[in-house]
Amino acid sequence: MSPHSGLRESCGVFGVYAPDEDVARITFYGLYALQHRGQESAGIATADGTKIHLRTGMGLVTQVFDEADLSYLPGHIAVGHTRYSTTGSSRPENAQPLYLESPRGPLALGHNGNLVNSEVLRRDLEEQGYRFTTSADTEIIANVLASAPGTTWEKRLGHVMRRIQGAYCVVGLTPGGLLAMRDPYGVRPLCLGSLNSGWVVASESCALDHLGATFLREVEPGEALYIDENGVNSYKPAPRQRDALCIFEYIYFSRPDTILRDKLLYPVRMAMGAELARQYPVEADLVIGVPDSAIPAAIGYSHTSGIPYAEGLVKNRYVGRTFIQPNQRLREVGVYLKFNPLRQLLEGQRLVVVDDSIVRGTTTPRVVEMLRRAGAREVHMRITAPPIRNPCFLGIDMATRWELIASHNSVEDIRRHIGADSLAYQTIDGLLRAVGQTRDTFCMACFTGDYPMEVQLQMDKLVFERRPARPGEKPEPVPVAWTWEQDRR
Repeated sequence: MSPHSGLRESCGVFGVYAPDEDVARITFYGLYALQHRGQESAGIATADGTKIHLRTGMGLVTQVFDEADLSYLPGHIAVGHTRYSTTGSSRPENAQPLYLESPRGPLALGHNGNLVNSEVLRRDLEEQGYRFTTSADTEIIANVLASAPGTTWEKRLGHVMRRIQGAYCVVGLTPGGLLAMRDPYGVRPLCLGSLNSGWVVASESCALDHLGATFLREVEPGEALYIDENGVNSYKPAPRQRDALCIFEYIYFSRPDTILRDKLLYPVRMAMGAELARQYPVEADLVIGVPDSAIPAAIGYSHTSGIPYAEGLVKNRYVGRTFIQPNQRLREVGVYLKFNPLRQLLEGQRLVVVDDSIVRGTTTPRVVEMLRRAGAREVHMRITAPPIRNPCFLGIDMATRWELIASHNSVEDIRRHIGADSLAYQTIDGLLRAVGQTRDTFCMACFTGDYPMEVQLQMDKLVFERRPARPGEKPEPVPVAWTWEQDRR
């Protein structure tokens, strides 16, 4: 997804069990391959059979770790996490993996997704005497696991998966083993690979490719793994529900060199552009894509329409990799920090501009304006995602409903707002043709409002059953669900 779009990625998780390997270094490069899934914090935990060692910090993977950090992380098991915040704000104590001392020994967990019953679980655990140091769902999952009954990991993991509800992929380690879990709907991706005499789990298959690991399969929805000296132990303690993989993994979140459901994503995104060209043709001189995620779709649009493709926008790939914030004047022209238009190429041209989504509609007008200032005669926007009309409660930092421009504006209203000569969104049928799969295998709630689980009930609880403030404590802020709840009534 282009950096101006307003959606923020899921977290990236990685785990490795590999005796005789430098697992900290392997995890560092695994997280580096997953950096696109989160840029706020990163962490690595390793286990050597008796102890767990942990390093976390704010920023990109390369900002958090150096050689000294990696040398501090011995062992033959590791888990890593690169984060953006959904539940839990962006602050150091929420960086993952999260370390926890439990009655059965130490644990370290990293989590991608969002629980919809987190408030109920947190209240229950607090009543049992548990105290929380973070605002992240991961600490809830860790405490449920730490308190789980059972003498085997199969029973403990089964207890956890029966209690937590929502979208989640979890990686964790004990001093002697690596664990992984994927929710029964399979909302977030997770895969399993082999590495010499060891094993790897990761959010995306591209992380395995960089390490020379062999992709074996996706972890199934409702499946839990425990990997130790005896190999991979697979359990299916939670009944598998209907498949509900987030459709935005295909549109944007996953890298184009990732394989999902046996499909490489690059040609799938080309097919999305081809669908747009068939549904919404226009007379133009050039097709350009908004870097980077819309480039394959722009190429697909070009091939199908016969209109030449060109790279009309050059992306500054390092602008987001700094803690130095722009001043007010630079913020006002922020899109120019990210992209530079090729004026001599664009001047006098009629452009088809392909992008992956419009969320709030706050920055797309600046892109259109930038192209016009570069001399474009016409700008025709084509969007590979259908209109986003509903918020996500399953791990994507989107917006409240009334912040979503398509929730209360027609396509023509949005076209006028962004200043384009024409605007067309992908249809849901066109999107499904491009991915070559059926509607009932995805979560597309942000387009349709049809959530795969009881989100409405949980959001009602978040709104009406908030924990009252303790003496001397400020009242909790109204949850994000409030706007949506008010609108639903």
